[in-house]
Amino acid sequence: ECDLCYYNQETILGGTQVGVSSYPCFCSPQEAGDAMVDLGFNLVSTATNHTFDAGEEGILESYKYWNKQDGVFMTGSFDSLDSRNEVHVLECNGVKYSMLSYTYGLNGFQLPEGKEYLVNVWPCKFTSPEEDTEYQEYKKQVKKDIDAVRDKVDCLIVCMHAGVEYSTKETDYQRDMAQFLADCGVNLVLGTHPHVIEPAEYIGDTLVYYSLGNLFCAQMQDDYYNKVTSIMGQVTIKKVSDNGETKIVFEDLNHEMIYCYYNQATWADYLIVPFSSPEIMKFLPEYEDVYEHYKDIFLQDDKTLPMALPYKG
Repeated sequence: ECDLCYYNQETILGGTQVGVSSYPCFCSPQEAGDAMVDLGFNLVSTATNHTFDAGEEGILESYKYWNKQDGVFMTGSFDSLDSRNEVHVLECNGVKYSMLSYTYGLNGFQLPEGKEYLVNVWPCKFTSPEEDTEYQEYKKQVKKDIDAVRDKVDCLIVCMHAGVEYSTKETDYQRDMAQFLADCGVNLVLGTHPHVIEPAEYIGDTLVYYSLGNLFCAQMQDDYYNKVTSIMGQVTIKKVSDNGETKIVFEDLNHEMIYCYYNQATWADYLIVPFSSPEIMKFLPEYEDVYEHYKDIFLQDDKTLPMALPYKG
């Protein structure tokens, strides 16, 4: 039902051409991408800490795969400097938009010299953003990327793969990134990497999701089902005139908590179950306590954001 549907492809879709592999260096089957496209996802970010798990070959096979998908826009990893620097202006219902994507690092892998274009890496040393000179220096590249497209679109989205895994609170780096992106005129920031729900907030007119959690995963469940409980966000992007200037506003926000069920004995039978569905009682009997726990986390920075209510049996 959505015009645009975004997801973060955590692992590289190198497929059987490269060789499918699991933890710690992932290379996923391209059929996983087929399934997501069939579900209607048409905006894909591929800049993550696992993007270089299958090396340059994995990135090139992934790029070829996404390049063949009609009506799907992928960004974050590339096959050349020209493709990395290409400015993309997309349009939907009269709103021009574009999307950029960055990751904090590559799990210790270094990109080949002269091929830094393969993945957008905004490096973080996890000291403090103020003291991290390499991180601060890369802001020039991010601003250059933003400036190349900002005046050509109404809405600019940036995907920010950063933070600390399994932490339910954003880090100083995430906050610094979000503030910088807001100051550069980005409209929507979509954070990933923690694999769990973190807060969301507005920074000025910029809507920031630090982390919505995993949509679909097989990570082991732990405290309050943290890796299998997430939020599906929905928003109407509207172009309005304000004192003679065109601006973007977000309306009809909705945040639906969801549970990713799978059979832990067989690693099969995956289901995504909304907390508002009566089915949630079957798959997560303690759903009401889980809902309250993550609602408090999600709304910690901005309690005005709406949350869909859980099912009341």
